Amino acid sequence: MTFTVMIYSMGEVIGDGLIKLPFIAALRRAYPQAQIVWCAAKGETVYSGPLRAVVEGLIDEVLTEGVLGAGLFDLVQPKPFGGRRFDLVIDTQDNPRRSLVAKRAAGRFISGAADFHLSDAKPPTGTVQPDAVIDRLTQLLSLATGQPTPLAPINLAGARAGQAALALLPDGPCYIGLAPGAGGQDKRWPLEQYLALARTQLDLGRVPVFFFGPDEQADRAVAQAALPEALFPEVNRQDDFADIKGPLLVIALAGRLAAAVANDAGPGHMFAAGGAPLLSLQKHRRKAVKFRPSAQRLSVLIAEDYGQDMAALPLDVVQTALDALLSGDTL
Repeated sequence: MTFTVMIYSMGEVIGDGLIKLPFIAALRRAYPQAQIVWCAAKGETVYSGPLRAVVEGLIDEVLTEGVLGAGLFDLVQPKPFGGRRFDLVIDTQDNPRRSLVAKRAAGRFISGAADFHLSDAKPPTGTVQPDAVIDRLTQLLSLATGQPTPLAPINLAGARAGQAALALLPDGPCYIGLAPGAGGQDKRWPLEQYLALARTQLDLGRVPVFFFGPDEQADRAVAQAALPEALFPEVNRQDDFADIKGPLLVIALAGRLAAAVANDAGPGHMFAAGGAPLLSLQKHRRKAVKFRPSAQRLSVLIAEDYGQDMAALPLDVVQTALDALLSGDTL
């Protein structure tokens, strides 16, 4: 019989989904032969949409319909999850009523809800619960496996996406990823600072590689005009892998980077998921802790340590942090 695992969540928008990718990679590594089912109890998750190609081979099924615990009266329904049972259920949400529904489908149940009172495995007494989303997921996975189980990057090197990344960023140069965008202007280190950082990389013999989102094409045009020597692998492509694009391509390209610099936004989490050492530029310390990217090598700079907004982050401080990251040190 195939071992079955269900990950129980309420659903994921793009930001949540990107943060959780290294958890999914580590889950598959921990249970390589299992059937892994992702339950989005409120009915929507990017793992059946924009990130579907990214989690292919990592998640076997996405469950979004039926009695899944999100409804007010689901607890009294006789057969939640269509009567299905799973050898292991890892509950990633913290509402005890919903957890009780998920527990009914579990052979073994791991959950932080109600201070782990519903869980079949618990952290040692006195353990301080982590603030970061990704650390909470790591804790749950480690409880499930019975040993420390670190998160892992998504390995796309041998897949078609990895071939696309190799074609776009061939072996040889020291590639430095730069993602100047973010969902809000207040979360962006100024574009001119990114351009100055990129010029320094060129002077040091490194190759800056820029990443811009679909709504950031005006900034991309400015960067291309200012730095024609830099690379923009997502545009004007001449490779044979045009079907590999979006988050899947960015995550694959991350595996080719010596290091990357990004604001508090999706590209930073994509770089982390792909395994790039990451320098994360954050505005506020509180959010930097809770939504910390899960890069295996991570440095973080907080703008509020230097002033009131992202522009307060000094260029020389960012450059020094990047050099340290490249040498194996982190902040």
